[in-house]
Amino acid sequence: MSDTNTSQNTNLQPHRGTTVLVLGILGFIPCCGMILGIIAWVLGSIDLKKIDAGLMDPSGRGNTNAGKILGIISTILWILVIILYIVIFVIMGVAAINSPEFADALNEAIESGSY
Repeated sequence: MSDTNTSQNTNLQPHRGTTVLVLGILGFIPCCGMILGIIAWVLGSIDLKKIDAGLMDPSGRGNTNAGKILGIISTILWILVIILYIVIFVIMGVAAINSPEFADALNEAIESGSY
């Protein structure tokens, strides 16, 4: 009976659970985190479908699922950070435009023709 299980497992693709997990963890790093988070999310989804279909070694299911979840979380956090930066820059721009110094500098530039 163990020979049958061994021959079945050799026909399965090896799991990439550790790779997906590492990518999910690296998704929180500022330099390229969003890209790695998306990659972990996509690879995790693909691999979990293969595991469910019986095409991939199921022993990596836990790591694959954890990596996918970390990829989702890191991607959502990076999207929120980007939205926060956009809001901050818009607020700073509106505040700068409404300041008297900006109006004076703009009028001076228009009068001197150096705009």
